Parts: sequence; C-alpha cells; structure tokens
Amino acid sequence: MKSTAGLTLAVSLIATGIVSGAGLATTRDVHTVSYPGSSTAGELQYPSRFHVWVPGNVARIRAVIVRQHGCGTGAEESGENGVFDLHWRALARKHDAALLSPHYIAGEKDCRQWCDPRNGSGQVFLKALNDLAASTGHPELATAPWCLWGHSGGAFWSSLMLASHPERIVAIWLRSGSSVQAWQKGEIPQPTYSAPAWSVPVAINPGLKERGDARFDGIWQTSSLTLAYLRANGAPVLFAPDPLSNHDCRNSRLLAIPYFDVCLKARLPRTGNALRSLRSDRQILVDGSTGEAVSSQTAATGVSSENLSWLPDGSLLRAFGEYIRTGLVTDTTAPSSAPHSLRASRVDSLNEWILEWEAEADFESGIREFVIYRDGTEAGRIPEKPDDRTGFSQFQGISYHDTPKPGFPRMRWIDYNQPAGKSPKYQVSAVNGAGLESPRSKPAGSSPR
Repeated sequence: MKSTAGLTLAVSLIATGIVSGAGLATTRDVHTVSYPGSSTAGELQYPSRFHVWVPGNVARIRAVIVRQHGCGTGAEESGENGVFDLHWRALARKHDAALLSPHYIAGEKDCRQWCDPRNGSGQVFLKALNDLAASTGHPELATAPWCLWGHSGGAFWSSLMLASHPERIVAIWLRSGSSVQAWQKGEIPQPTYSAPAWSVPVAINPGLKERGDARFDGIWQTSSLTLAYLRANGAPVLFAPDPLSNHDCRNSRLLAIPYFDVCLKARLPRTGNALRSLRSDRQILVDGSTGEAVSSQTAATGVSSENLSWLPDGSLLRAFGEYIRTGLVTDTTAPSSAPHSLRASRVDSLNEWILEWEAEADFESGIREFVIYRDGTEAGRIPEKPDDRTGFSQFQGISYHDTPKPGFPRMRWIDYNQPAGKSPKYQVSAVNGAGLESPRSKPAGSSPR
C-alpha cells in the first residue's frame, strides 16, 4: 500500500512572520519573540529567538520547561525544533507547563558570550518571558518557576542560572556540560551560589563514551567536578551516565522526563510560585554502580562518593537502574489515549482519501508510529520504516540534540486507488516507543469533494 506522511520544516513554521529586530510571531499554539544583538556592554551581542508552546485550554501556567540548546550552528538550530517535540509536550501538558525553546544565534563564534548568562543571555531570557507572557495572554508566564534542561553549552548556561535564580528553579538536567570546571580554572568569573541553590535537585547526565574521548573527555571531567562540588555542599544530586552515548543526547529523555515529572509533583505549589521543599521522608540514596537503594549509614561506609546518587523518591529507582545499565527505560503500559480529530476527505479526481488527525504522545515512551485502519483492517502505517538510529524509534525522530529532526512528519496519510462509489470508514491508533498500541480513534469518513 502506497502511503505518504508529508514533511514540514519546523523552522519554516515558526519563522513565518518574524520581523527583524524585536518582534512577535504566532503559529497556532506556538508563540515567538525575536531580538537583535546589542552593541551595549553587558547585553547579549548575538541575535536570539524564543519559542514557547502553551497547552490548549490551560487556565494558569504553573511552570516553564526550558530546553536549552548547546554551542555551534547545528546545536543552535535545534532550538527551532524543540518546542514541537510531542514527547516533551506530554510532560508540559501533564503539569500545566509551558515548553520553551531558546535559540541564541552565535553560529561558530564564541558561544560563551551567550552560555554564560552574565553576558546578557540571562537578561534577554527574562525579557522574553515577559514579552511571551503578554503575547500568549498568560501573564503568569513571566513569574512561573522553571525546569532547566541543557545540553553541552546549554548545561553550562543552566549551571550558572542556578547561581542567579535558585528560587525560580524546580530542577535542573545537565546533559553533557557544566560551568564548574571553567570557573575553577579561571576561564570565567566564579559565580556566587547562595544557600537556596543547595536545595535544587540537579541531575548530571554525561555520556559514558565521553570519558577518555579525544574531543569530549573534558566534558566528562567537568561532570565529575560538578558532582563533587554539589555533593560537598549538600545538594540533592543525581549522577546518571548514559552507557550508550558520547556527546549526543541519545535516549536521555527516557529518564529526564520522569525525573522532571517527580520533581514537578514534589515542588510545585498549588497556588502562587513559592516552590515547596522536597520531603525528606521520600528521598533515597542509590549506589550508582548497581542501581540499588542504600541506607544513609551504608552510603557513608560502603559506597564511594562518585557512585552515590540521590533520587527524589523511590518511584524513579527502577528507571534509574535500568538507564545506567542499558541506556533505555522499559515501558510496559500501552497508551491510554487514542488519536483524535480524525478527518477523512475524498478527492474524486485522484481516487484518493486524505486522512489527517491529532494525537498526544504517550507519557512514558512517546509515539513510534501510527496504524491506519480501513473498515477494521490495517491499511498502512506511518512512518513505514521508523528511524531506529538511537535504538528507540520515534515518529518524529530524535536528533543528536534531543529535539525532533527537521522535516518531521505530519499526522497525515493518503489512501490511493480507492474506486468511486465506496465509502470506507477509517480509524487510527498510535504505537508507543515500546511497540504497544493505543485504542483506535473514532471512525471517520466523508462525502466526496
């Protein structure tokens, strides 16, 4: 059966309508602000754009999940795609959170001019939140607390935001990066961390293959130094090396998303923005070499400090242990929600039916593919050959930077060579990353057009 998914470049979607200089653009549920670089000392010298997705029908934004790209042109351009990620949107939707993708445009110039927020990127980040609060009609966006996810230079940036805004941060995920080694070596000014910083949960997630690598061993070293520094100050820190990856993000979302989920549940207040303290009776220590929980007494005597990790509660224990051993986290539950808003229309001149629909990602493992049914029998799948480069296939594909690959497919399928006079009924189901299928959508058919 011939089928097509159609391709749409995310960058073309969000760039439409952006004007030079400070400006606003909107594409349905994604809002964008754009700023020029500044020649004023202390302000960001590079242009920047910020894209935010707000879940439909949310009354009040309770948090902002920030997906901060790394250094270099390819990494920066991933900032154009992150806001469209269906799997990360599932986390945002669950917690009435906005999903934010910054894009600092340095190209191959010195990225420390933006990945150190004291050089102006922190200031423009706050400005973007204020401007997006106005354009989205959600004034609370300007003051809501943050989950900070950063890759490489983005992790460098996130580790320094911990010094300046600890009271705003729910949790941090440092994927292959941190600023600690840079300021310990005197390459950048040393930040001043206050007591609230040591209450913020931080996950350190280097690629195990970075260790000893000619190019990226320094990233492994700074991850180790960051672990030692945070632990010495009593911070709740998780150390989760990815056994399958080098500097790429691979399938880190399979632990990062549930980690943020637990931290958001534990720390977001029911009203206001003052973050709650973590409950000490739920926290556990884990031997990072085995993935097994240890008592505090055992940890003090029987586990080396570099192997000791902290978890906000026991619900993450299985996922953590599996991830550090295999680089994956098993999902055993099928998606509970069917695709929805299925539309089917016939093009008589071509003997085709065109199907379009919408769907939310399975929270645990996203969407791998869709199955199309005609009159109760499977008629096709999209994509026909899921991309398994990372060993964890996703409908949108996963880039080096943990964002959807440019050109990610639409939820669209064409049924070719259907003779006139037939009125088939179509349904669609979603298959999650574990290969488990959702319920089917409500049937759809249509009169010819």
